[in-house]
Amino acid sequence: MTRFHILTLFPDMVEQGLSASIIGRAAEKGILFLHPVDIREYTRDKHRKVDDYPYGGGAGMLMQAQPVYDAHRAVTGGRQVRTIYVTPQGVPFTQRMAEEFAKEEELVFLCGHYEGIDERVLEKVVTDQVSIGDYVLTGGELAAMVMIDAVARLIPGVLGNESSAGEESFYNDLLEYPQYSRPEEWQGMRVPKVLLSGNHRQVAAWRLEQSRQRTAKRRPDLYEKYQERQDLIQRLSKEKRNHIHMMESLSRGRADVLYTDFRGRDTAVLLYDRKARICMMTALDRETGERMTELIPEDTQMILLSEPFLRDMLTREKYVLFGEFSQVLYTKREPLPVKHKEIRQLSMDDSAYVCKWYGYGQEGPGTDQEYVRERIQAGAMYGAFLEGRQVGFAGMHDEGSLGMLFVEDAFRGRGIGASLEAWAVNRMLEKGWVPYGHVAAQNTASMRLQEKLGFYKAEKSFWWLEKVLAKDT
Repeated sequence: MTRFHILTLFPDMVEQGLSASIIGRAAEKGILFLHPVDIREYTRDKHRKVDDYPYGGGAGMLMQAQPVYDAHRAVTGGRQVRTIYVTPQGVPFTQRMAEEFAKEEELVFLCGHYEGIDERVLEKVVTDQVSIGDYVLTGGELAAMVMIDAVARLIPGVLGNESSAGEESFYNDLLEYPQYSRPEEWQGMRVPKVLLSGNHRQVAAWRLEQSRQRTAKRRPDLYEKYQERQDLIQRLSKEKRNHIHMMESLSRGRADVLYTDFRGRDTAVLLYDRKARICMMTALDRETGERMTELIPEDTQMILLSEPFLRDMLTREKYVLFGEFSQVLYTKREPLPVKHKEIRQLSMDDSAYVCKWYGYGQEGPGTDQEYVRERIQAGAMYGAFLEGRQVGFAGMHDEGSLGMLFVEDAFRGRGIGASLEAWAVNRMLEKGWVPYGHVAAQNTASMRLQEKLGFYKAEKSFWWLEKVLAKDT
């Protein structure tokens, strides 16, 4: 559960503003916690005064350091908690920043008033100074609520629809496409025919084209960034089987480009998926490899690569080898047949079953329950049932690959695994994605299944590296 503490002079304003609609319902469900804190409760002045005249003169009053500091300590207990001071002087707030804040388990928002807050307490407790625009409000409460709304909706389970947070304004550097509802005709204007066709692939293509046109017209700065990503995808497509993971990460709007170097058909690329905290990289030689390793973000948890020399370089200190894999991809546009009919998207009510059997960590089944719950909350896991009893599951990993496939021993050999993977493939095709995944090098049974379903295998071998935990160093 993510906790939002809001230090303010007007707690009722914040509580009323955030208690309605989606954010309020998420708080009621225990998905997040909203905690407005009245700074006046921590003043030592008997008249509840929290402001005074600024040294050096000037118009207006300034919030004093002591009540702000004591309110902050009451919330954090002196712990290091990311604290955002809402101020016009701060760094502009962006969707990327919202994604970064959404990773935190706890956030403190400090709302200023009058002419601001004593600089000394800002230096003491604030980690980020953030602005929602180049204008001045009467206080920081409205700006804090804007940021909390943007951050909260990225938390799994808040929106209740895993596609909602990704298919809207600023997704993949494109503005949102036009949307239509009933009736089909209104004041002589009709809904575009393609949206009534029921053809998911055509709808996805139409929406992408509309987003492109709208972005080029309204936000040429964003469109330029989008076009740069498309150019990189085009370069990577020369070796599509080896680079599909990077191509999809770019096309789905997940990856930051940290490094590129091209020499003919040879490619050196370093991508970083901030949400999943995963780096994907391919290098030309040791020289470019060394250059790229210096750019790997400190909070990277896993790395996917295909060059043995990169593997050897990175497994010396911070990372250990998680495993060797074959990369597979499904390039056809036609959906796969699903023979087993009892398959549906899983809910949190199904989490106990998945947690019992799934072992993403090295210690065996049931060792990565937090990851399982996050995937289910994201709407990215599907279950197979027989007469109402769950017998298996499959899904999509955080960075976008297929996987997590499991069928109980007693129910194998009935085509349930193939149906589960086909179901997941079809969900990806509906979104306009190219399905891909990673099969452990020794898992011949899974590789036979991929071949049966029509997947192609990359020429290169791939290695996943995992960050060494502090307790292991």
